[in-house]
Amino acid sequence: MIESHDLFHEFPKYQEKIRALMLSSDAFVHMLKDYDDCDHKIQRIEQRVDPASDFYTEELKMLRVRLKDRLYQLLIQS
Repeated sequence: MIESHDLFHEFPKYQEKIRALMLSSDAFVHMLKDYDDCDHKIQRIEQRVDPASDFYTEELKMLRVRLKDRLYQLLIQS
C-alpha cells in the first residue's frame, strides 16, 4: 500500500498552522505546491503508473524530504 505523505498527514498537530500559512504566506503556498507535486510524482512511480530509474526516484524522495524540512521550519517559526 502506498502511504500518503501530504503535509496534513505528516504534521497532524500543525493542521491549523498549515491552514493559516496557506492563507497568509505566498512562499509557504509555493513550497507546499512543490512538495505536493514531488509527492505526486513519487506516488505515480511507486504505483508503476510512470516509469523511472531508481536514481531519479531517490532524487525525488530526497527533494521531498528537503521541502518537508523547509516547510516544517516555517511551521515552527510561525
